[in-house]
Amino acid sequence: MIRRGLVFGILFGLLTVQMLFAQRPIPRGQTNNGTGQAERQGADPEEEEVSDGRRPLLDDSTRQVYGPKTSLFYFERDLKRNRLQLYEQDTSLTNFHNYDPVAKGGWKYQDLGNIGSAAKPVFYEIPEVIGLRSGFQAYDLYYHDPAKRRYFDTKSPFTEMSAFFGGGNRNMLDIAFARNINPRWNVGFELHTERIRKTLNPVQRDDHMAEQNAYTFHTNYRSENGKYWLLGGFSRMRHVVYEIGGIIPPEVDSTSLYFTYEDAKVWLHNSRARDLRQDYHIYHEYKLGNGLQIYHTFDNRNQNVVFGSDLTTSDSLFFNQERLNAQEDTTRNESDFAEWKNEFGVKGSYKGFYYNAFTRVRNGRMESPFFPDKRETFNEVFIGGELIGKISDRWSLSADGEYLIPGAFRIHGLFVSPWLELEYTKALYKPTSQQQIYYGNHYRWENNFDNIGVDQIKGRIKLDFNKISLRPNLTINRVNNYVYFNEDRIATQASGEAYMLMPGLIANFQIGKKFRWDSEVIFTEISGEGADNFRIPQLYANTRFYFDSPMFNENVFVQLGIDVRYKSSYYAEAYNPSFQQYYLQNTFEVYAYPVADLFLDFRINRTRVLFKYNHLNAGLMEQEGYFVTPDYTGYRSFLDLGITWYLFD
Repeated sequence: MIRRGLVFGILFGLLTVQMLFAQRPIPRGQTNNGTGQAERQGADPEEEEVSDGRRPLLDDSTRQVYGPKTSLFYFERDLKRNRLQLYEQDTSLTNFHNYDPVAKGGWKYQDLGNIGSAAKPVFYEIPEVIGLRSGFQAYDLYYHDPAKRRYFDTKSPFTEMSAFFGGGNRNMLDIAFARNINPRWNVGFELHTERIRKTLNPVQRDDHMAEQNAYTFHTNYRSENGKYWLLGGFSRMRHVVYEIGGIIPPEVDSTSLYFTYEDAKVWLHNSRARDLRQDYHIYHEYKLGNGLQIYHTFDNRNQNVVFGSDLTTSDSLFFNQERLNAQEDTTRNESDFAEWKNEFGVKGSYKGFYYNAFTRVRNGRMESPFFPDKRETFNEVFIGGELIGKISDRWSLSADGEYLIPGAFRIHGLFVSPWLELEYTKALYKPTSQQQIYYGNHYRWENNFDNIGVDQIKGRIKLDFNKISLRPNLTINRVNNYVYFNEDRIATQASGEAYMLMPGLIANFQIGKKFRWDSEVIFTEISGEGADNFRIPQLYANTRFYFDSPMFNENVFVQLGIDVRYKSSYYAEAYNPSFQQYYLQNTFEVYAYPVADLFLDFRINRTRVLFKYNHLNAGLMEQEGYFVTPDYTGYRSFLDLGITWYLFD
């Protein structure tokens, strides 16, 4: 009751703030003056404040003047690249029903069958950071990356509220608020909460598997002459997972069954993982002259990861019996990773080309009470740059790279044309800190792994016809010295290379005036001595067929249809909660199974509503259900409800 009261109190407070405050409208234009600063038009006198400090909500024709086109946002990457673009608020319905992060990502993540559970990409991805990373990335999917933060420019106080009530008491709440203090200074915050009940063996109504409280404060400012810009923010996420360890296999306990869901027998009842993250981020730039700016980026990030288990209970049966940290009754594995990063650079635009050159200094440490020296530190220095040539809105060529002194690097090139896109990446990046050193109560290692090498080529052909859009594509990866967790759950470096050939197709069809069919298919073939270290289904497919049309004189916009996803059979990696990593296994095959979801999305004015019936085909297949990870079943049939609405004053 206290939590619910807090949520309603926040909502009431936001509405009260909106009623009490108003602000001056911000003039804006979306053209670029060639120096990276968006040109702004003068304010409309009719939009100025009235004498009591408030603006009229309606114009002379009683038409509402504030909406998605007056509360705009932008991203740091666009400002940094001198191509500032202001985006309107999203009111589209496409994919709206896939609200949780795994579904929103096209089901290209492997998780534990519930929102907030440990997740990893199904397909191999090159890390964005070539330097040392913590390695504790099971909950990256649920963290709001500061590099992707929205910065607002609003003519009126703006509030976005989203509430999702998943079947089985799986609930999420998102609130975003922003307002301009003056035409050049905006402040705002975001709040995100998750309360996700266990889908396997909950013992009471609020027996949660995942709980998250996350918030962000952000601001952006530009000087009156437009030469100086400042973006900044603070983020914090506390993500707690009450681990279940998966369903006890029937061969271990003959009374345990796989598809009993709430009555399932699971391994763990008294074990918990916590991932606490905090981030301070500042970006600012100053224009020295035509075509030349200097900039500085500062980041301070901290990640504290803890896993605890009561070994005096039956939970001890899940773990190996060896205790490495003299913790006989209780396991408490703790790791703390912190980094400080400063990037200094020059950038600008010249004759249609954007250029950038930078130096980055990165310092950090990994701590654990069980490390021999308690703390492992690192110091990294990078140099790099970027060059982008945009011939027109449809033709561009870019190249960027960075070098970590010594021994690691990344180079990347991208060509975009109206009918073809080509991309090449070559990188040599460091293994994670956890892969190099880990001291837990159940597993321990110290390694001196070589850097991991990768070559990646991507190509996509763009074919657009009257009512058909086709995107045949191909990805080729070559990976050597790959580091993974083997069948013994120990960090290991591969001795051979792996080659991945991944042809795919994205297709969109307009059928008549009111029906659409969207599909994506990826085929993966892996070869080479290190092929078995990558567990990827050979065939991935995701398709959606739906009705899409306005109704009731275009007062209501509706999408009604069915989603179907499919992965071929493969020996998916299993999950170990004690150090929060997926590892190889060769005994449990996650069999092929198509999953169908029925959905209804509709929008009335600026309010969007979703209904989604999960696992429509349950009970209609040869198998009783499906798995997402060894010993973790996917969703049973239940109904989800969600709503998103905007307030603009």
